[in-house]
Amino acid sequence: MEFGMFHEFPTRAGRSHAAAFDEALAQVDAAENWGLDALWLAELHFAPERSVLAAPLTIAAAIAARTRRIKIGIAVQVLPLCHPLRLAEEVATVDQLSRGRVIFGVGRSGVVHTYDAYGVAYGESRDRFREAMDIIKLAWTRPGCSYRGQYHSFTDISVVPLPCQAPHPPIRMAASTADTFPMIGELGLPIFASARTVPWSDLAPSIRRYREAWAASGHPGKGEVYVSVPVYLAETADKARADPERSILWFYRYQADLQADSARRTGAAGTARAARGERLRQLSYDQALNDHLLFGTPSMVVERLRALQDELQFDGILAELNCGGLLAHEQVMGALRLLCHEVMPQFR
Repeated sequence: MEFGMFHEFPTRAGRSHAAAFDEALAQVDAAENWGLDALWLAELHFAPERSVLAAPLTIAAAIAARTRRIKIGIAVQVLPLCHPLRLAEEVATVDQLSRGRVIFGVGRSGVVHTYDAYGVAYGESRDRFREAMDIIKLAWTRPGCSYRGQYHSFTDISVVPLPCQAPHPPIRMAASTADTFPMIGELGLPIFASARTVPWSDLAPSIRRYREAWAASGHPGKGEVYVSVPVYLAETADKARADPERSILWFYRYQADLQADSARRTGAAGTARAARGERLRQLSYDQALNDHLLFGTPSMVVERLRALQDELQFDGILAELNCGGLLAHEQVMGALRLLCHEVMPQFR
């Protein structure tokens, strides 16, 4: 199983942005030294109460310079907000600097106010995503390529540099709604699923539909699944339960507000989004622990993770060790140490 850490580079009231970067990069260094497989970077814009991670590829380049082994993943790059040729250049540059350690995670995001701020219509996001993905793969694999599309057109362009990995970095795609799982299976791409806002019980049928679509489309293998999940470990079960409570509950109320705002901005199309937001607003801490999180002592987490892997047949996790961003640096480092030293070895 692949073990990664999902990071938002969180900020808190009263702490400088410089301190937020320093703490996050110290955690990156520890992940490298303690043998974690991958470090995953979010992309979050215009959220000063939450994160300083607005430029994941810039941070990825900094991580490439200070590490030698760990994979550097983007989870996820919001394709409709980027010019695909510029993005192809920047991802390839980081892949070269890291000597082929980039994993390119892609998605559309459901945060509509970000689209509004950038002047991109959210209703165009699905078509813009497809076009950007086509262009990026074309630019990485064909010199002197040309393209005529709805949003982008160019003639005889050669992207430099090309990626270190041939033909290009591995691509994984986020699935946020039930209908996207089979669509990604048809495309033959590994998938990101998330237990953050979708109960474990609802992930099973979605993953099954993804793999059915994968097989029906004739792709080899079974399709790789990676699950993003809030994780917290401590030396005792009581501490593992108590430490993250305030942060977890803040996160779900924040997500409820995001969903409600996006629902308002999308009008009638936001009805399902509004319902999801209301469910998150009513979520109790016990429900979050049971339905969305992995928490406990290392032995508890190993047992629960084995059961979930047997049920869902996933290939790796993106452990969010500070969901909500309110945990102290020392608490995150302690959870990371236990994950690397006591949980990971049980799956090798």
